[in-house]
Amino acid sequence: MEFKQDFFEQLEGFYSQVYPTPISNPHWLGWSAEAAKLIGNPVADDDLLMQLSGNIAAPGASYYAQVYSGHQFGGYTPRLGDGRSIILGEALGDAGAWDVAIKGGGPTPYSRHGDGRAVMRSAVREFLISEALAALNVPTTRALAVIGSDLPVYREDQETAAITVRLAKTHIRFGHFEYFCHSEQGSATKLKQLVDFTIKQHFPHLSCDRAGYVQWFNEVVALTAKMIAHWQSVGFAHGVMNTDNMSIIGDSFDFGPFSFLDTFKEDFICNHSDHNGRYAFGQQPGIGLWNLQRLAQALTPLISSDDLTSDDLVAALNTYQAELVKHYLALMGNKFGFSGLDGGSDANSENASSKSSELTKQQSEDLKLIGQFTELLERNHLDYTLAFRQFGKLDIASQHSSLRDDFVDLAGFDDWYQAYQKRVGCVDDLALWQQARDNCNPAYILRNYLAQEAIIDIEQHGDNRKLKQLQRALATPFTERAEFEHFAQRPPQWGEGLILSCSS
Repeated sequence: MEFKQDFFEQLEGFYSQVYPTPISNPHWLGWSAEAAKLIGNPVADDDLLMQLSGNIAAPGASYYAQVYSGHQFGGYTPRLGDGRSIILGEALGDAGAWDVAIKGGGPTPYSRHGDGRAVMRSAVREFLISEALAALNVPTTRALAVIGSDLPVYREDQETAAITVRLAKTHIRFGHFEYFCHSEQGSATKLKQLVDFTIKQHFPHLSCDRAGYVQWFNEVVALTAKMIAHWQSVGFAHGVMNTDNMSIIGDSFDFGPFSFLDTFKEDFICNHSDHNGRYAFGQQPGIGLWNLQRLAQALTPLISSDDLTSDDLVAALNTYQAELVKHYLALMGNKFGFSGLDGGSDANSENASSKSSELTKQQSEDLKLIGQFTELLERNHLDYTLAFRQFGKLDIASQHSSLRDDFVDLAGFDDWYQAYQKRVGCVDDLALWQQARDNCNPAYILRNYLAQEAIIDIEQHGDNRKLKQLQRALATPFTERAEFEHFAQRPPQWGEGLILSCSS
């Protein structure tokens, strides 16, 4: 890998240099060939294994852990930082530069008395979800590899350590800006330095002045709204939407107790530490805005006016809902087969504005139709992903729908389906329409029980074949194959709606 070191060289004082602690008997558990293409297509040989496991130095790597703060479950923690992640630098590839980080590489100055290690089960889950979301076209960080070892680590019980090799277009989080606004060690000068660096690296079309800062924050709002719209459309619950887990470029980031929905539940909680449901599935859009408000507060030293220190920031925040709805309607419109990518509004019209908070009549009706369907799913205890996969089998002109057979409330479904048929209208080429539905409604998602089955095989037998098979299925989630039939089924009773801990 060829590295550059822009963050390390230009932002001294924003990190601590720290070297990984070697792990014993490192071995490849998983490798993503698609992620490797992003950074020059390195070969998964023994030399790279020793470098990424921290056993020998990687040529050109700088090794550092970033400092930041963040709001965790609503409460502000002044100093967090990379407690178990060490960044080597930015690897160069045809797709640009990607940070390469080894997550689980040992203690850093920000480990807060922890061992800086990741257990194998959490490393495997992060590896799988990073690549699974990418295959679903959800904005996300990536995972190059997961590396196992025989090094013992202790959580509730003794486990073995592992490393996830994460690729990110940036590791800059909302919490970085909070730290250099609120920390006694921070200053307005450093805050400006960080914002200017972020703009030059990731928003180079913008200027580093007040007007550029305002436009930059508007774009961050839009990118965050787009990411969360993707989450809601595929039924993904992040589980820990703290501000230190929010990427400044709107990529899904820092996976802990995540989950895809099995049976649809608006109030589904996947994190057993989330006792009040703050990060429940249906709360994610609102938490996205709350986190953006915390970021806006951190930016007030740079974006101010004569009268109000936050009028431009508030104006940007006020675009969030419209941006979220715009992207959500486009994504759900594709899943349902509605005409138009944004649920019927004219995206090319000069009068159409994504910044408007007013919904068109068609948008409002589409949101109602979508909501009625998810309510039916919840009331009838149906699986979110499997229900949408059925749309690729519908004969939209027929009064009988194969989807109907899954519902207990037949009258409720029939009323909804009549309205749905009217919304879709005439379909000239049914086969083409059905294929379009299959192309955006996945057959395979990373259900927690599937990940757990792969983890158990590794733990008990040292066998990673199920992990590799699951990875292959998730890499092409819209294409059904007989060999992956097990992955397209509803979970067994023990695997339904698993709730996990932060160490997962």
